Amino acid sequence: MRDHHKLQAVVFDWAGTIIDFGSCAPMGAFVRLFAQFGIDLTIAEARGPMGMAKWDHIHALGMLPRIAAQWQARHGKPFTEADVDHLYEVFTPMNAAVVPDFCDFIPGALDTVRALRARGLKIGSTTGYNRPIMEVVSPIAARGGYMPDNLVCAGDLAEGRPSPLMMYRTFADIGVWPPHTVAKVDDTGVGLQEGINAGTWAVGLAVSGNAAGLTLAEWQALDAAARQQVREAASAKLRADGAHYVIDSVADLWPVLEDIDRRLALGERP
Repeated sequence: MRDHHKLQAVVFDWAGTIIDFGSCAPMGAFVRLFAQFGIDLTIAEARGPMGMAKWDHIHALGMLPRIAAQWQARHGKPFTEADVDHLYEVFTPMNAAVVPDFCDFIPGALDTVRALRARGLKIGSTTGYNRPIMEVVSPIAARGGYMPDNLVCAGDLAEGRPSPLMMYRTFADIGVWPPHTVAKVDDTGVGLQEGINAGTWAVGLAVSGNAAGLTLAEWQALDAAARQQVREAASAKLRADGAHYVIDSVADLWPVLEDIDRRLALGERP
């Protein structure tokens, strides 16, 4: 019989969580995508909807007033769902082509996963990437030693983040329930809300992912005061999105899981 007073599984996001410090691969691809259609998209704008399914992300960007005005001026018509479809078709191979350059593991990620395995926890995964992109990413990660127990991609189900559907699929794939025995670990607001809406604990990653938006080299180049400023700003974003805990990266996850187990033993729920 399952112990409903202990964690059974941790579900990780991919870019900005396990690989790609700073979640840089998708951000750069979005900027290049819109540039190809004559639209100036800033890095900050590209990062705004990060974590969504990429079709939804493109749609959200096209609805930004500044981008919508550029599209109208450039193309002589409003930005439509048909345009989203076209951009999405261009985006997928564009992102797939560059993503191998951004598959380095975030420091401490593999050690953390090994520790979870040793404890008997299952490892689930969901992502805002679609299947064609993950068909590039997954084998690279596997060769490096990361093989989660499942993979649910954007586009696999009727709705993506922040809906709980990908988490529901994960529960079924890896055989865990109830949701309060699961922790969702993610660097984006919609990724955290995916877990919250499914009834899990939500652990936000402030430094390694989209909330800070810095490469590992950029982060390491900061002095202590600048690091703290970045950390506090990113943490505030993730807490506003509902995170139960906020840490720098997956390397800092173990004490959080111990605290969740303590709270579960006391009968607490997310």
